[in-house]
Amino acid sequence: MILAAGRGERMRPLTDRIPKPLLEAGGKPLIVWHIENLVNAGIRDLVINHAHLGMQIEDALGDGSKFGARIEYSREEEALETAGGIAHALPLLGDAPFAVINGDIHCDYDFSRLKSTMERMIQNGDSAHLVLVDNPPHHPEGDFSLDGGRISPSIPNPQSRPFLTFSGIGVYSPGIFSSIKPGSKAPLAPLLRQQIALLRVSGEHHGGVWVDVGTPERLSELDSRLKLEQVHHV
Repeated sequence: MILAAGRGERMRPLTDRIPKPLLEAGGKPLIVWHIENLVNAGIRDLVINHAHLGMQIEDALGDGSKFGARIEYSREEEALETAGGIAHALPLLGDAPFAVINGDIHCDYDFSRLKSTMERMIQNGDSAHLVLVDNPPHHPEGDFSLDGGRISPSIPNPQSRPFLTFSGIGVYSPGIFSSIKPGSKAPLAPLLRQQIALLRVSGEHHGGVWVDVGTPERLSELDSRLKLEQVHHV
């Protein structure tokens, strides 16, 4: 599932007329980078939720066939926040663990890793798996810490086990969203912290490229970098 329902308040005025996932960097929409990378990783069955200007997303992406994907849409009258949006889309996501990716990030994470994570979660009963990254300048305090491939429920030692930032890439068991009434708003963090306390969340550190494209300035910086890389590849 690619999360694409956010209003993108920090990206205004750009998002007054274009939904945030369709903003372009390096000559293509942010969400298209995800779709192409997922298809290249062998993940072709996709669910995309949308609310604000959502039909623009459907018009741009269609059924996904032009990307080699199969896209279904979870339509929200108003954005339901992360957990609410996932819960609303559960009928399209099935009974097995599924991956969820924020539509407003850019990264070089190897999405093919997610398939083995899903299989492992089926066998060991974990509720979630989170991909963490180094703390960016705009989020220096981080979110979670890793301890031997697990998200630690304890307060980390800044020297030996520092906080890292949640990348917006995760794998979830559908059961953790069962308490959310379909169509209601709900944030993800409280659900995750509950499962972390139960020692049911694994994690990994991605040390490569990752950008939270949350402001026009960061979008412009990403666009410039991608275009420079494309020139060098030519």
